[in-house]
Amino acid sequence: MERSQKHIIPKDQYRRNRRVFSGRSPEQDELDQRPQDTTETISSERHDTTEASTDAARSQEFGNEKRTDAVEDYGPGEAGYRDGSAPASMGATRSGSNRGGGDNSGGGRRGGCLSSLLLPFVAGLIGALVMLLLFNLFNGNDNGSTPDGVSQEDNQEMEEIKGQLQEQSGNEDKEISDTTAAIQKAKQSVVSIVNLQEAGQIIPGYQEAAESEPEEVGTGSGVIYKLTDEYAYVVTNNHVVDGAEELQVNLENGDQLRGELIGSDVWTDLSVLRIERGNIDHAIDFGNSEELLVGETAIAIGSPLGQAFSGSVSRGIISGLDRSVPVDIDGDGNYDWEASVLQTDAAINPGNSGGALVDQAGNLIGINSMKISMPTVEGIGFAIPVDEVEQIVAQLEENGEVQRPYLGVMLQDLYTVPAEVLVNQMNLPDDVNSGVIVSNVEEGTPAAEAGMASLDVITSLDGEPVQNMLELRKYLYYEKAQGETLEIEYYRNGELNTVTATLE
Repeated sequence: MERSQKHIIPKDQYRRNRRVFSGRSPEQDELDQRPQDTTETISSERHDTTEASTDAARSQEFGNEKRTDAVEDYGPGEAGYRDGSAPASMGATRSGSNRGGGDNSGGGRRGGCLSSLLLPFVAGLIGALVMLLLFNLFNGNDNGSTPDGVSQEDNQEMEEIKGQLQEQSGNEDKEISDTTAAIQKAKQSVVSIVNLQEAGQIIPGYQEAAESEPEEVGTGSGVIYKLTDEYAYVVTNNHVVDGAEELQVNLENGDQLRGELIGSDVWTDLSVLRIERGNIDHAIDFGNSEELLVGETAIAIGSPLGQAFSGSVSRGIISGLDRSVPVDIDGDGNYDWEASVLQTDAAINPGNSGGALVDQAGNLIGINSMKISMPTVEGIGFAIPVDEVEQIVAQLEENGEVQRPYLGVMLQDLYTVPAEVLVNQMNLPDDVNSGVIVSNVEEGTPAAEAGMASLDVITSLDGEPVQNMLELRKYLYYEKAQGETLEIEYYRNGELNTVTATLE
């Protein structure tokens, strides 16, 4: 079976601030069907559940800064006397200082010195207590958070779960950790998804019998994120459900339900299913990926290697934020998109795709999607941030697709065309070595109305240089919206032209 590809390249460019998608989905280059796999790997070929990808990828090494602050404390008191005796503040008297006065004069000096020592100490202690109370007041109660950063509501729920787990264990002295409680809270909302296809889809040209049943071609994971009176909604990866004739959803308690595909988005690799709610009473809580910090706890829950290991848990940390991973969606060897993802060292294996990445409170912070799998790389996995997941699933629920600004052109990267063709047939100047070739313009589209034609070479949008299709799509989808105008600079027959298109 022909399989799509995904790659990663070492790039620092092409990064822009993301924005909420709007507009209609563009009709871009015709995409090959993406086959089923249990986990997206960044490699030259997507493999089955028991295979590992081997494409080369860049690993980046980060050093840790170590700061050492030398602190020297100076307490009140006196220096020792030259004769080696201790000062009065240390409870001793100077030799010969008690002349004619007995012990009274020495005792008076000791009492005064002790007072001068204790008063600042007591004042400092009181000040520290006041500052501690103020800190707890403004950083705990006002924002509804406990000192460890978990909200009071989450903390209360976690304590209830700990009590339940302790009761189930039959040991009142058993200590239940925060991690255990977070996993128990989240795992009830994580499901397994089985992609079922007919034999004719799996093996082209094969004529299956009329009574044949769809067969399993891949498994993945999903997360129940919303409940209504009738349905439970599940988010997963697009590559988990792509090409499915039927979708089977296996709940944490073992129940098997039929899933209905509501919508998919190939660019963000997200899909939404719905199943009959029945007795389902748990939906995961959304966290906030925007507030995440490197080093925070990250827990991956899913079904690595299929249903046999459903509900498996791996724990790690957030290893990186706002990672940009160029990917090849249609398998033509060119990068079509740049995914913005979280990096984690929590183990992600084939079958974890579409599963949950949760924080220390059991709240969803990402959808596990990709990993780097090669002999020299260990512990580099990626998840789609939950803030983006929320935006995408809302549009998929409502429209069945993500609506984006539409220009109406088919594209080809300039660097894929031989230099002699660019110079001799397209009359492109020698100094123009990057851009995007318009291979086709659809009638009645914004590009057609603006007067663009085949073989035009786009070099900038709104004055921003465009070097390839990836940059063009990123700018169009994240910087523009429906109804906005787009200024396009392009070369035609060696001459530079500028037109303005109104996006649909």
